[in-house]
Amino acid sequence: MKKVLISLALIFSATYLFAQQTYPVNGSYDVRQGTYAFINATIVVNAAQTITNGTLLIKGQVIQAVGASLKVPKGYVVIDLKGKFIYPSLVDAFTGYGLPEVARTIGGPRQSIFTSTKKGAYGWNEAVRPETHANAIFTTDSKKADELRKAGFGAVNAINRDGIARGTSTAVALSDDKENNTILKAESAANYSFNKGTSQNDYPTSLMGSIALLRQTYYDSQWYGKQKEEYNISLEEFNKQQGIPQIFEADGWQNVLRADKIAKEFGKQYIIKSGGDEYQRIDAIKATGASLIVPLTFSKVYEVEDTIENRSITLAQMKAWELDPANPAALEKAGIRFALTTHGLENVKDFWANLVLAIDNGLSQKQALKSLTEIPAAMIGIADKAGTLEKGKLANFIVTSDSLFKKTNIIEENWVQGKRYILFKKDDKEKKDSLNKLSNRTEPKKQLGPLIFPFTAFGTSSPLKQETVLLKNATVWTNEKEGILQNADVLLENGKIKAVGKNLSSVGAKVIDATGKHITPGIIDEHSHIAGTGGINEGAQASSAEVRIGDVINSEDVNIYRQLAGGVTTSQILHGSANPVGGQSQLIKLRWGKLPEELKFQGADGFIKFALGENVKQSNFGTGARFPVTRMGVEQTFVDEFTRAKEYKTAIAKKGNTVRRDLELDAIVEILDNKRFITCHSYVQSEINMLIKVADSLGFKINTFTHILEGYKVADKMKAHGINASTFSDWWAYKMEVAEAIPYNGKIMHNVGITTAFNSDDAEMARRLNQEAGKAVLYGGVPEEEAFKFVTLNPAKMLHIDSKVGSLKAGKDADVVIWSDNPLSIYARAEKTFVDGIAYWDMERDAQVRTEQKTERTRLIQKMKDSKAKGSKTQRPQNETPKLYDCETLDDYSLELNELERSHAHE
Repeated sequence: MKKVLISLALIFSATYLFAQQTYPVNGSYDVRQGTYAFINATIVVNAAQTITNGTLLIKGQVIQAVGASLKVPKGYVVIDLKGKFIYPSLVDAFTGYGLPEVARTIGGPRQSIFTSTKKGAYGWNEAVRPETHANAIFTTDSKKADELRKAGFGAVNAINRDGIARGTSTAVALSDDKENNTILKAESAANYSFNKGTSQNDYPTSLMGSIALLRQTYYDSQWYGKQKEEYNISLEEFNKQQGIPQIFEADGWQNVLRADKIAKEFGKQYIIKSGGDEYQRIDAIKATGASLIVPLTFSKVYEVEDTIENRSITLAQMKAWELDPANPAALEKAGIRFALTTHGLENVKDFWANLVLAIDNGLSQKQALKSLTEIPAAMIGIADKAGTLEKGKLANFIVTSDSLFKKTNIIEENWVQGKRYILFKKDDKEKKDSLNKLSNRTEPKKQLGPLIFPFTAFGTSSPLKQETVLLKNATVWTNEKEGILQNADVLLENGKIKAVGKNLSSVGAKVIDATGKHITPGIIDEHSHIAGTGGINEGAQASSAEVRIGDVINSEDVNIYRQLAGGVTTSQILHGSANPVGGQSQLIKLRWGKLPEELKFQGADGFIKFALGENVKQSNFGTGARFPVTRMGVEQTFVDEFTRAKEYKTAIAKKGNTVRRDLELDAIVEILDNKRFITCHSYVQSEINMLIKVADSLGFKINTFTHILEGYKVADKMKAHGINASTFSDWWAYKMEVAEAIPYNGKIMHNVGITTAFNSDDAEMARRLNQEAGKAVLYGGVPEEEAFKFVTLNPAKMLHIDSKVGSLKAGKDADVVIWSDNPLSIYARAEKTFVDGIAYWDMERDAQVRTEQKTERTRLIQKMKDSKAKGSKTQRPQNETPKLYDCETLDDYSLELNELERSHAHE
């Protein structure tokens, strides 16, 4: 009897290590731990090691041993798994498991909440909530755990997907035990996104605002760590979390690059949960050096039988349907470290079908296993507990009927923390039917179509090349002292204009006979809103000087191509006019097919958008709207902004200062230092006079008044102050502020001696700016050559880039247009548009591209029909209309994201 009691005591003391020691038991204690020996199995220890006829020993929650010739100790329950396989249970590094659903607000009235209403010593903006800890709100969810276990998962990372700085996630096991036992790593990662989530603060309303807020938070945290004056829970927590893995949720490859740019600015390396389209720019993604968490959320087959309805399916949608399943293979081939996630799937049951599809499209089984075990486990800091089958690790493993990635394989059991979950019984008809469908599914064996750059209509499969080109025998509009030359030549070499003149020659040059044609410099649009994404206004505050259009350039915007077809080569992408002090603009060249950063006009001065008038005071937004709500308040906003900036400049100049870096005031200081220049949205005389007086009194300069439809009234003052004018040719009477606009405005300002330009502010008008210039001839008789300068040399001068573009002169950039007729004529067509000597627009090539893409659509439609016939799930065509921005466009980027996420969940 004494021996029995001693044995029981030993068993109890051993098993007690794996029990919830701090919890009392209401009744008899029974904490016996299981001791099991799994023999004769094919054991996949990890992606690189497999043991044939192996033995796995577990005791309680822990693996005791794994090997080929292990002796089974006494007391172990022996389970013969001959013919079966054992794999590590899978790990998902990005889930919302066990956490409350985030209440996604869709639409509703405009907010008027400037700073956080959250009680306590927290930060000012509710979108920054690093004080949120998933381990504090995590609750075991038996139903969802069962769904994930059936798919083979044994551990996941639970992330609170709410906010821009989201706080810490927690790594948990998928057992049904209490939370105290299932949490494997309390704080597995710090988490971020560009979505402000449920924050009730107005700011930010745009993607560029989200980026600015996150950047400012990093700078605030650096300042906070060095001061003792203020206590801030949010910044305290933010700083504490910098030493753990950093996970950033970014939807789409462009946002991956944007997130990585922030990481590099602050010496971080994010693990990025991506959107699954990285193959579209795989080299750029690899260059980030980031590890990725990649979804297997592939588009369903489109219903294409209705020839009218299928016209609404874009080429990009069709090609994404075909190529998205090859994304994991592309990542593997590129040598990019990545994990796979179930996130985004309508149903976890779809995971294996999509994984099989990815393997069919080139993903190796070895990489698939690593991306579902070792890599995610390492990402979330539980590689010492999960991801492989090794002594001392948790007994998290699955028993399968065959090799894991065979279509006929069945995951029969999933052991989580040593607890057995039987997933398949012989009489499980539903699972058998599902497997039969999966094993019978084969995609049409057709070759995948080529990638195109950009990944949209009119993209090309091969990069366009720079050539030496000799344009012969044209009418050449030089915009220089030589004026308009007849029967002249232009030589383009190495992206520059080599020479302009008669009878030019060049060995090896491509010669284009331009007889009867007109050659001009490329058109420059001083005021555009194309090629941006996530909102063009950040209007929740009176000043948004901290936001940068350069952060949200969208290289895939088809308007780039369309405007090349209108002879445009350079555009200033401006913030909108929602607030007095808007955001920093970005000058781009229309390099169709290049990356966002490659579009940027290198070496150009920085500009910023200011605005006057009805748009900025927003008095029609109702009570409680943000300051200012009167035109008097607009003036005071400028006075306050520059007064603060002067004080800030003085403070940061002092040696040993502890001034908090303010991205908003940094931009204003750049204006004071003549390093950033103002383009101001304006209409009426009184407000134009007001800003000129404010500028005089506070010591800053106004570079350009844009719109300026009452410029003819104040032209003398503008001339005296050296202020440029970028206006419309004949827009008037579309609102009260332009009631006194006249068609001779441009002519009058030009005659006074103001550098005058015509701009678009409109994606459609920008395609016809040559015709807008022609209106200067019609209204007031401006000479043709001077009129064409309104859209070439004059905007180049006001943008400080006339040394590089705007005229045809040896040494300038080879931004050149060949026109079929006089460029001011409504009959003129741009036949070729060169940017840096590359013909990004070519009428002949355009016709060829259209033919090729029509053929490609036909192929993809047939492939979709074949896939549907094989039993693939389908969806109705979904119209994907590109967003067109203008000055007054007001959006909320996070609401758009939430709506998009909601719609995808119900496809």
